[in-house]
Amino acid sequence: MQRAEEKMERLENRMKQRLRVCVATCNRADYSKLAPIMFGLKAQPELFELEVVVLGSHLIDDYGNTFRMIEQDEFDIGSKLHTIVRGEDEAAMVESVGLALVKLPDVLQRLAPDILVVHGDRFDALALATAAALMNIRILHLEGGEVSGTIDDSIRHAISKLAHYHAVCTRSAESHLIAMCEDHSRILLAGCPSYDKLLSAHQRDDYTDIIKAWLGDDVKEQDYVLALQHPVTTDIKNSIKIYELMLDALISFKKRTLILFPNIDAGSKEMVRVMRKKGIEQHPNFRAVKHVPFDQFIQLVAHAGCMVGNSSCGVREAGAFGTPVINLGTRQTGRETGENVLHVRDADTQNKIYHALELQFGKRYPCSKIYGDGNAVPRILKFLQSIDLAEPLQKKFCFPAVRESISQDIDHILETQSALAVDLGGTNLRVAIISMKGKVMRKYTQPNPKTYEERIELILTMCKQAIADAVHLNCRILGVGVSTGGRVNPQEGIVLDSTKLIKEWSSVDLRAPVSRALHLPVWVDNDGNCAALAEKKFGHGSGVENFVTIITGTGIGGGIIQHGELIHGSTFCAAELGHIMVSLEGPECSCGSHGCIEAFSSGLALQREAKRLHDEDLLLVEGMSVNNKEQVNAVHLINAARLGNRKAEGVLRTAGTALGVGIVNILHTVNPSLVILSGVLAQHYVTPVQQVISQRALSSTRDIKVVTSDLEEPALLGAASMVLDYATRRTY
Repeated sequence: MQRAEEKMERLENRMKQRLRVCVATCNRADYSKLAPIMFGLKAQPELFELEVVVLGSHLIDDYGNTFRMIEQDEFDIGSKLHTIVRGEDEAAMVESVGLALVKLPDVLQRLAPDILVVHGDRFDALALATAAALMNIRILHLEGGEVSGTIDDSIRHAISKLAHYHAVCTRSAESHLIAMCEDHSRILLAGCPSYDKLLSAHQRDDYTDIIKAWLGDDVKEQDYVLALQHPVTTDIKNSIKIYELMLDALISFKKRTLILFPNIDAGSKEMVRVMRKKGIEQHPNFRAVKHVPFDQFIQLVAHAGCMVGNSSCGVREAGAFGTPVINLGTRQTGRETGENVLHVRDADTQNKIYHALELQFGKRYPCSKIYGDGNAVPRILKFLQSIDLAEPLQKKFCFPAVRESISQDIDHILETQSALAVDLGGTNLRVAIISMKGKVMRKYTQPNPKTYEERIELILTMCKQAIADAVHLNCRILGVGVSTGGRVNPQEGIVLDSTKLIKEWSSVDLRAPVSRALHLPVWVDNDGNCAALAEKKFGHGSGVENFVTIITGTGIGGGIIQHGELIHGSTFCAAELGHIMVSLEGPECSCGSHGCIEAFSSGLALQREAKRLHDEDLLLVEGMSVNNKEQVNAVHLINAARLGNRKAEGVLRTAGTALGVGIVNILHTVNPSLVILSGVLAQHYVTPVQQVISQRALSSTRDIKVVTSDLEEPALLGAASMVLDYATRRTY
């Protein structure tokens, strides 16, 4: 309490003093994002003291000497740093970073800002963040956490690691920074500052004058193309090829086009050569320019018939107006986009780009506000005011909790990393040694005892035997995974309540006694969830983001993988798929209800129907026999159906339909891209399930793939995967 009061007192004292904020801008693009913040800072001189540093391509004539627009906006530029080494290749970019690092210390030392505001993912911004971090100056990074398809990603994330505070545009970007171990309390979901100006200024009355000034008196709104293509520094040769194809497509398209020169990245010189070789600057349908003032550029984007290229403006700002965009190549791969963007990632022919122009030109899409709502600047200014300069400067990272790593010695490297997998079934208790690749190195099977004490004792005995054998098999046991029937709390390793088949198995702490006896970490989960994990690591679910696994055996169970993660639910009973009701009047289920899938389609349900038919002398047909000692079961029913028994066929048809209807409900609830049928009955159900889906599912889900599992031991493999995934990914 006292610490909180002290912090509040410090903040109150700080707010009485002006915060010295240095905004550094490197090029025309980042100034469009920084200018709204600079205006906001300048408008509150009682709270902020603004210093402006200009560097990078702002000061180069070939790129429009764009520092002049900063002066026209009546900002006092404290320092102009010539930091660009010409050459427009990879070496020149590196040398430019080095030159900036040589010049920045004197400027930052003289200005002594409380905080430096840096934007985006340019190499100049990396130099700024590096210099400020090493000089113990706090950094606010704008637009971190985003994803794109070039070296910009690496630079952006590197700046985020150096920055102390973050103002992001989207919820996804915020999540990415948290995943990168940044402190959530120092991340502001603000939106894009340029949207503050976009959403308020794009409906100017003089937009037609602006269009005519840049494109000619005969050009009308939505009847011109805006082209802006930059080099991709990690694939310069291909990006130049795409640029050439884009120009050819635009020439053939025969619409007036305003094309901006590329930025100063490596490869830009070659792109300009291509443009001049094709005579673009003299072509009657083209206007080639180095720079357009941002307020006029907004109007040109808002009223264009189409925008083409790979600029982030196309996937960000253009969406605010619903302007159709054609995004070429991989430079913006991973960016969040609105429906106005048509991607041509493999832009390898002129015809592809031309066809995209035909599809997009003149369309209008709903306005998108993915990147902002027009209130970013007030949020950022308030965030700046909340910064406590008395807090320690050293930033802290919020690492997820991980267990102590396994030591890496030569024996460890040479051994096969493996897991002990335990499967507690209704009949048998099985233990297996399973390798990282899913190979069952050795398996042990014993009848499952009826009491808790006997069961725990047998588990430990079998596991100790397996650990001893693992030495001779050259396997290093990383941990123990347990698959069991019933409802399980995997976080605590407790079986909350079990199936009727496993008696004395409720409110059982499995993790503690097994871990204590074996000195190994232990994971526990429901057998259905384990089957899903097995498919995710070793089966059809490998690499699939969203799928459902359904076990068809003695009972019906399963697991749901959503966005690559297993769904447990709030009370750990998610994916109790066997107890989805498919009939109000169906047979009684083991759960006490009626009409569940399990009551129709499980092995026990088929056994019940087989006994009924046998008692009525309706089961056996020619070629079948059941001796007096043999118990009638599902196998007899399946054989009778195979031999033409209409009654048995009807039972299987009903069972398959019930399972199919349940799966249709699952498709309509979680919308997976794949359904995997596992267990002994899977092959008998796959065809009827597919038929029910085609007849009863919504049209949008009828093409969902249904397959049978190829895994022979899903429960054991799933139990092992809990251990093996932890050993490699450190998360579960």
